[in-house]
Amino acid sequence: MADLVKVSSQSRSTAVAGAIAGIMRQEGYVEVQAIGASALNQAIKAATIARGYLVQDEIDLVIVPSFYTVMIEDVERTAVRLAIFTRPASLVAPDAMLLAA
Repeated sequence: MADLVKVSSQSRSTAVAGAIAGIMRQEGYVEVQAIGASALNQAIKAATIARGYLVQDEIDLVIVPSFYTVMIEDVERTAVRLAIFTRPASLVAPDAMLLAA
């Protein structure tokens, strides 16, 4: 199973970004889960920051969002999961890495 990083509205985006970048360096794939608009905002910011952290490693990211049902205290909630992959080098524009910095 892939590593799952859970993000809340109180999560520090830079800390989550560090976790995403570390897992991407080791595994090349991570899933980030958020419930609620504020948590999703933090998750997207973290993924964007992580992309900047990975520039020196020449790793670019692709994010595929999906809805996911989770049970929290016997209540069904809808989460957004961001599947984060490495982007193949053949799909990266020559200056795309400069834009991420």
